[in-house]
Order: sequence, then structure tokens, then C-alpha cells
Amino acid sequence: MTPSQIIPSLFALLLLFTLTSCQPSATERPAVSIDGNTFLIDGKPTYEGRYWKGNKIEGLLMNARLVQGVFDDEIPETRKFFHYPDTGKWDPDRNTNEFVAAMPSWRKHGLLSFTLNLQGGSPTGYGNKNWVNSAFTTSGALKPAYMDRLTRILDKAEELKMVVILGYFYFGQDQNIENEAGIVNAVDNITDWLLEKGYRNVLVEINNESNIKAYDHEILKPARVSELIERVKSKSRKGYRLLVSTSFGGRYIPDANVVAVSDYILIHGNGVKEPDFIKEMVERTKAVSTYKGQPIVFNEDDHYEYHAEANNFKYAVESYASWGYFDFRRKDETDIKIGYQSVPVDWSISHSRKKEFFDYLKEITGE
Repeated sequence: MTPSQIIPSLFALLLLFTLTSCQPSATERPAVSIDGNTFLIDGKPTYEGRYWKGNKIEGLLMNARLVQGVFDDEIPETRKFFHYPDTGKWDPDRNTNEFVAAMPSWRKHGLLSFTLNLQGGSPTGYGNKNWVNSAFTTSGALKPAYMDRLTRILDKAEELKMVVILGYFYFGQDQNIENEAGIVNAVDNITDWLLEKGYRNVLVEINNESNIKAYDHEILKPARVSELIERVKSKSRKGYRLLVSTSFGGRYIPDANVVAVSDYILIHGNGVKEPDFIKEMVERTKAVSTYKGQPIVFNEDDHYEYHAEANNFKYAVESYASWGYFDFRRKDETDIKIGYQSVPVDWSISHSRKKEFFDYLKEITGE
């Protein structure tokens, strides 16, 4: 090869190296992190630079309670309650596929996060009956079909750079795990699964509303749930661990032992009819003796008065707390299912209540 041939060849190799090094690595995956009281995705604050009516939005994590994304029911006698009107059958894969198909529309309106639960939520709005909806066996092993559906959602969330608040347990279903050893086993199995799969867009919520008396296992109640938070925190892969917390019922201020070990703080606005109390909940949470400045997140609130000067969403924002939409209602006056918790779920932004939330969300986030 002559010198005149070598120089262009070297230049081509240099150009190829430069272009390749500028491309994102195939191994790079969206990651959620926390800096003080703010959330970051891929190292950048959420809603970067955004203010709304003088309130800082940057660093918040607006979310919705969409817990039924992997729902199923193992009991034939109750499974029939959840059939699709057009087929007369319940189909868990259809449910997950329609969930995934709706995710881009939520993201376009500024929704960066949603709560998903491996034992769901009440599929009739409130209350649990005789159905069995759990990603865990009685001994705490993972059920492959649930993990397949969960993978589809987590993969789509990665693509959209959305954060999944993944709840492990739900009252009314935790009794389907036979004993405390099974609960611990379940925590270990799902945490190890998430870490081994390399998901970094997940925030763990040990259980929904840990102070609810319906929980069968003492380790899921406020006095001891911190043990499970610490257990998740003790696990890591390649220097990465999952961020973890647990939630409490409406109007409840988190217990100090839980606040002490939580990476972020989850509270609920259910039952808060007076928006001023939203601000009071935030201030009282900050006043807990073990509070260290973590982000405060409402990931459940069933109040929708967005056109009022005072509303729960607005007052959470004014307190620099993230807010989460929860629509549990099974049917409206026309007998059409409208909520995001009642199964079978219409995951689209189809009803006026959903539209009002997403329009308000888009206004606040500027997305």
C-alpha cells in the first residue's frame, strides 16, 4: 500500500471510531436516581427547567396509579367477573398488551411514572374478595407468566424513559403467601430478578398502604416493614442497587422508622377533601424526626377538582411534592367502566375524568 493509500484509510478508520464513540452504548439503559429532594432520569432532572405559575416542577415525578398492568385471577369462579364485554372472557395478555399500547399517550402528556403492583389492587375499585392475583407462589417463588407480562411493561417504560414504581405486595392478597419466610423469599426473588435483568428505571414500593390493618403478615406492617426496605437496599449488581420505600394510607403521616431507611417518601391523598391538608401532610412529613430531605411523592389521590383554585394536585406542587392520579371507579352513570383500577381496564385516555387529568398534567409539566 502506498503512502497516498494509507492516509485515506487511516482517516476512514478515525472517522468510524469517532462516529461509533458518539453513539449511545447498546448496554446503556435509562436510570432513575435521586439528588437531594429531586428525581433525575439519566442524570438530568425531570422536567428540566420547568416552572408552572411560579412553582418549580423540575425534579418532580408526576405519576398515576395503574396497578393492574399484570393482573390475572387464578380462581375460575371469580375470574368470570373480569371478562371483556366483546369476548366474554378474561385475557391477562390482552390486558398487558393494551397497557403497553397506551403508554406512549400517557408519556406525551407528561406522565413520567406510574405505580404497578405485583399483587394488583382491588379490581372492583375498593375491597378484595376471593380472587387470587399474585406474581408470587405461596412460598414466594416468581410466576413465569407474571414475569413475562412485567417484562413487556418494563421494556416499554425503558423505551419511553418512564419510571415504574413497582409495588411488591397488596393487602387482600398478601395472605396468599403462606408465611413470613415466603414474604422474605418473594422480596429476595423479585429484587434479584430486577437486578439480574438490569432494570434501572424501577423504584420499589414494598407494599401499598402498609398501615392498613388487613395485612396478614407482621413484617408488612409499619413496625417491621423497614426490615424489608433494608433487605432490598442490601442487594446490588455491578455497583447498582434499587431505590426503595413503602406507602401509607390517606391522611397518614409516615412512621419515623420507615422514613429513616427510605430513599423517597410515599404518602397518599385519599380522604383529603380539604386541599390545605395536602400541604399540611407534606410539612408534617418533613417534620418527622428521621426525615433527611428525601423526595416526597403522592402516588395515590382520588381527587379531581382541577378547575378549582384549590385542588390536591396543585397544592402538592406548591409544596414541591410529586402527585399521583388514582381513579378507582368501576362505572359511571352510563354503566361504562372509567377507572384505571377496575378490571377489565380501558387503558386509553378515553373518559372525561382521565382527559381532565392528562390535560392538567400537560399544562403543569409543559410536555
